[in-house]
Amino acid sequence: MDKKSYRVDIDTKTFVRFWLVILALGLVALFVWKALPGLIIVGIALFLSIAIQPLAARIQRLTKKENSSFASVMAYVIIILVLGIIIAVVAPVVIDETVRFVRQLPATFEDTLGGWEGINTFGQSLGIDNLQNEIFTALQNFSNTFVGNFSSILVNSIGAVSQVATGVILTLILTLLFSIEGPAIIQSFWTTLEGRRKNSALRAWKRLSERLAGVISTYVSKQVTVAVLDGCVTTVAVLLLSLTCGFSSGLALPMGLIAMTFYLIPMFGPIISCVLISLLLFFSSPIAAIIFLIFYIIYEQIENNFIAPKLQGDALNLPTALVLTAIVIGMYMFGLVGAIIAIPIAGCIKVVLEEYPNLREAGL
Repeated sequence: MDKKSYRVDIDTKTFVRFWLVILALGLVALFVWKALPGLIIVGIALFLSIAIQPLAARIQRLTKKENSSFASVMAYVIIILVLGIIIAVVAPVVIDETVRFVRQLPATFEDTLGGWEGINTFGQSLGIDNLQNEIFTALQNFSNTFVGNFSSILVNSIGAVSQVATGVILTLILTLLFSIEGPAIIQSFWTTLEGRRKNSALRAWKRLSERLAGVISTYVSKQVTVAVLDGCVTTVAVLLLSLTCGFSSGLALPMGLIAMTFYLIPMFGPIISCVLISLLLFFSSPIAAIIFLIFYIIYEQIENNFIAPKLQGDALNLPTALVLTAIVIGMYMFGLVGAIIAIPIAGCIKVVLEEYPNLREAGL
């Protein structure tokens, strides 16, 4: 069977254009790779500036000022103050409780398991004559080392955190600028496009951008509402436990703030806060920790099935499987920040897919 050979002639212009396109794509990919940290900062700032718009709009209605920049600045300042208060209240409590627990660890072991001969019996089966004393000595050495070196540990931690300080500062500055100048920039953008595109295409794009902004602001506002409720319930529960179990009532507010903050992390946040608060309460009262753990698990079932759906109103209307998939992808790509913004991003993708037929119909 004869083999046929084919010859394809490509003119020089097409050949050069092809490789120019490949080169351009490579340069774009290189730019994105090199600028990825900066692009992430800009993206987070845009997300935050959109997220605080509901609060800014409410402040503008209350103050009855026509200038939206004032309301945006006030909303920004309120959020920064709230975050600062949370850190100022929670951090010292967590540090003090941890240090106190580690310092009292040898005494706690001696008071609870020190008189149990079963430990030594088990140790003798392993070839250790006095396992109880070995454990006590190890706990005492660990306690002394940890408490003695805690200052250096804290300094090293602060040094590690300082590496991302520049990114945090840039994010905060960009968020403020986007909040103040964003509406004017967007309005100028649409005004520029009015003379260059058909009205139907312009309306389709404006509708898409408004829906995307609405997805982000609605999700954040509803999530914050449920988080505040979760924090209030936790505060009351810890306060009641402090009155009945005999530990300091000063733990109530910090525990509530911890619950409120971690609730902002979708799906996994309540689990983290439940474990963390139970552990911190265990340092003061094991019985209180067990009671709180049982209470919080029951409350979360009520909140997830009745309270949260009613307050959030299924704003994004996303299946649970897609929500979990988005969170996992976001978490592995961008860590904690990715987990927080994963659901609204998934909602934005859903809106783009819904609006795509309208964009095509408009000739885009």
